[in-house]
Amino acid sequence: MNLLLLGRRTAMGSLTALLLAAGGWASWDSARLLAGGPERGVLTVTRCGPDDCVGSYTPSPASSSPSPSSPSRVVIDRSIAERKGARIPVALKPGTREAVRAGGPGFLHALLPLGGALLLGSVVVAGGLRLPRVALGFAVTGGVVLSASFLALTF
Repeated sequence: MNLLLLGRRTAMGSLTALLLAAGGWASWDSARLLAGGPERGVLTVTRCGPDDCVGSYTPSPASSSPSPSSPSRVVIDRSIAERKGARIPVALKPGTREAVRAGGPGFLHALLPLGGALLLGSVVVAGGLRLPRVALGFAVTGGVVLSASFLALTF
């Protein structure tokens, strides 16, 4: 019986660690661009499709590495509040025309996969590991990240 309990706890703990690692990995790509280094500027949205928005890009004079070959038009993944004419602070992915949001809303948007992983991990921790207080902590943290991101991108 103890061997079965140990096996279940090991499997559920491994699954929880895998979920959190996957959420952190998915968040890392966008979050590392916001930490510094990439070219920054402002995107003025000209049109939005179902998945992304396109607009004109103006490099920031205070950008850490302004490039003379900066693209004049860039693409950003569509989130909640984009509409024609909106001005969004962005950071460019090196060597591409793709941009990610900069600033606080961009950081919260980058943390969305981690917030989802925390919510999903809370179900595994509560049901598989039978640790309701830890699961509640995961769920509250994930919910706060997702709610803060929604509010930051909406307003």
